Amino acid sequence: MNFSLIYVTAGSMDEARRIGKTLVEERLVACVNLIPGMSSIYWWNGALQEDQEAILIAKTRSDLVPAIVERVKATHSYDCPCVLALPIDAGNPGFLEWIQKETVP
Repeated sequence: MNFSLIYVTAGSMDEARRIGKTLVEERLVACVNLIPGMSSIYWWNGALQEDQEAILIAKTRSDLVPAIVERVKATHSYDCPCVLALPIDAGNPGFLEWIQKETVP
């Protein structure tokens, strides 16, 4: 079984919380961590932007990543939300078993 960390940025803590709850309730992810107060600087539509955002980090099985990307895109306020999957190469075997148990079969 392969596992991934999902990194998502959101326009507010409320939005990050709503997306996170949706992913956990639908058992696409086992756990979500929310981090408020991130400052982002980026190009969008040809202009330099600077905003406050929140970070959502989720733990899941790698085979669920496509469904997670689609679910975040469907529930996010951004036209093109940041949704990245990072592979988990190793970790506490008990924790990885918990991720497997708590996500959809």
